[in-house]
Formats: sequence, C-alpha cells, structure tokens
Amino acid sequence: MTLDRTQFRPLSLSLCLVAAAVMAACGGGTGTEEPTAIAENDSASNTSLAASTGDQTAVAGVNVNADTGTPAEAPAIASEAMLSEAQAASELPVAAAVETLADPDARVEGVEVADNFAEASNPDPAVRAEAINVGFIDTLAVRINAALIPLGNAGSTKELLQPTAELPTPNGSSGAFRTVCKYSHMASDDPIVFPNQPGRSHLHTFFGNTGANAYSTADSLLTTGNSTCRGGTANRTAYWVPSMIDTRTGAPLKPSDSHFYYKNGAKEIKPGSVQPLPQGLRMIAGDPKNASPTGPFYYNCKGGPNVKEIPNCTVGTQLFQNITFPQCWDGVNLDSPDHKSHMAYQKKGVCPSTHPVILPEVTFRIVYLVTEPDAPLRWRLSSDTYDRRLPAGYSSHGDWFNGWKPEVSNSWAKNCIAASKDCHSHLIGDGRKQSF
Repeated sequence: MTLDRTQFRPLSLSLCLVAAAVMAACGGGTGTEEPTAIAENDSASNTSLAASTGDQTAVAGVNVNADTGTPAEAPAIASEAMLSEAQAASELPVAAAVETLADPDARVEGVEVADNFAEASNPDPAVRAEAINVGFIDTLAVRINAALIPLGNAGSTKELLQPTAELPTPNGSSGAFRTVCKYSHMASDDPIVFPNQPGRSHLHTFFGNTGANAYSTADSLLTTGNSTCRGGTANRTAYWVPSMIDTRTGAPLKPSDSHFYYKNGAKEIKPGSVQPLPQGLRMIAGDPKNASPTGPFYYNCKGGPNVKEIPNCTVGTQLFQNITFPQCWDGVNLDSPDHKSHMAYQKKGVCPSTHPVILPEVTFRIVYLVTEPDAPLRWRLSSDTYDRRLPAGYSSHGDWFNGWKPEVSNSWAKNCIAASKDCHSHLIGDGRKQSF
C-alpha cells in the first residue's frame, strides 16, 4: 500500500491507546556534548518567581499536533465521545477495533490509520520507513487542551537597571552571570526553525520577550516587546522550550521558575578568552526528534541525581529541566540553514578550528513544582512524539534568540565572565544591578 501524506489526518491520543502495541520510535541522538551539571547551590536558583504578578492572557489555540504543529482537524476519530468505544475494543486487532466505532466517517478514517500502523510495523524496512515518513509519527502526538494554557506575565515596558554599591564576587578561574525570567506565553511558533509560519511547530513555552512569535526577527526582538526578565527591556531575548504537558488532562504546565546562565563553560576555558554575544545571534540546543537518552540536556529533582528522562519527584520538590547550548561560534554567521552549523560544542575546553570564537556558555534551567503524588509520571514534552513505552523527556531542547541591549550584555561579559567574577543573578559588573 502506498501512503499519501495529503490524505492522512493526525491521530490524537485516544486512538493511540487502542494501538499502543504497535507504536514505533522515531528520531535519534543529537551527536552533541553532554551538558555540564549546574551546582545545586548556584545563586540563581535561590530567586523564586512564585510570587510573580502581572499575568496576561496566554496565547490560545486549538488541539495541536506535537510533531507538525498544525491544528488537529475536527471531528477526529478519537474524539472524547468515542473514547470509551475505542477502549472497549482495545483487545481486538487495530483494524477490527476501529470497525467497532459507531460513526461511519470515524470507521473510514480509523481503517486508514490502522493501515498506517500496520505499515509502520511491517517487517520490510522499506515499508516501515515509508510509513514513518508519510505520517505514522503524527499518530504519536501529545494531546493538548489549549483551553488550559496558563496565563503568562505581562512583562515590563521599561529598562530596570539601578545603581548599586554591591560588587561582584571574585570567583577563581571561572566567571558567571545569571538572570531570571518569568513565564511569558505559549504558542505553536518557532521564529528560528519556522520563521513567518505561525502554528507550524509543536507547542512552546516562551520566556523573556513577550512579543516573540513566528514573525520575530533580530531587529523586532531588540526594539519591541515587553520583557519578563530581571532588568526589564535591557534583556528582550527570547528563550523557549517545548511545553510540558500533563497527559491526563492535556494541560500545559506553567513553570514555577526559570533561570538562564551565562558562564565561561568548561574549567579549561580561560574566562578572559570569552567574547561578548554578537547582536542577532540565534541558536538551538538539542533535537525535538530525539528518542534516546542522549543529548545536551538532563533532568533532576532538587537534590537528586541527574537523569535523562523526566523523573518522578516527590510532592513539594522542584523538578529541573536543564539544557546546555554550544559556545563555539564560527565568527561569521548569526544563523545557518540547519540552525546549528554556525555553532559547535567545545571538547575539554577546546573549540574546533572552524568555530574559533568562544562565547558565553548559555544554560537553561526550567523549574516545575510537583504538587501531586506521581504527577511527573504523566508528564511529557509537547515534542515527545516517539514510542510511549519509552521514558518521557528525550526530545528536550531549547531555542535562544538574542535580544540583549548590547551595552548591557557587553558589560556583564567583560566585568563578570572575562573578569572571573560571580555577578550572581542581578549584577552586571559596572556598578549597576538588574531588578524586577
């Protein structure tokens, strides 16, 4: 059977329950360096956003296909009204199970999807590859209830820098600057991977520039939009990650905190060799199609070990999602066709000759508070479209699009990182501090 992607409609979570026995994994490793762990006592982690104010209405939408980012068509075969029927038939072969559905249109679509499952589990590798290529991946989408997207912070319209007598702390052979940004909004946009294509990506959670969307450019981020970051519009950078979804309800989860680190990186890298961030730079860490425990990310419960899957933290514990970006730049390109080739990871403090410029190492720490027993067992990233029998969280990745006011980022790059000073999460090293 030849599959036509234009005739294939994404299947939601309910039918995936029926066909779980034949699900297949997708994606692969990132081929990148493993991230350096963030110390638990890092001062940025001591700043809570739990009491943040100024919430605004989040970007709303419809149920989203997590791999393609396109809205799910309605009515779909696996509507809530059909769920009990489909589950009741779950012990039957997939094709037989969908034939039990009451709605004739649902049965027609169900048979087509069942054929896709059969093709994707075919012993012939060529048939399997075609099935995956034309849409089998779409059947593993994470169901999202857009009505439950949490409210975001409205951000500041002003630059929030104040004089201070507080001095950065000498930090031996390393330099560090950190900042904190409140959750801004969620949208199925990605201005780096899918520029000018709203709704094209899986659902993302954004921090920093409140105006970040599919149409964002280096100029628009630098000059427009409020900022949810400490320092206000001195930092209009856009930071985003795949949304964390509670699969029981389809609710996207609101991060309780988020911390963004800028450091000299590996201990072998001399802080004085780190250069300021170029204006307009954008970069990606990780791979949204990854389906294995490899890549520049890790998770941990506060005080617990670093792991590659979403851990089941106890009630009241913070769950950390950590992502480390490459810091070796080719010195020429602010982006590249694959959005990665202009950057590279260092190895034991050495950048490849093709990427000789050492930039600050950027690390995201996204924090979720566990409020119910075993809640993380139900959590998946919006980009986790691989076999559900595998642990959740392998597709972890982050996007960073520079919107720093150059005079400010140059200051902390020079007076904090290059000077081997610890500027904590508020000092910029020139007699000024950031505030909310």
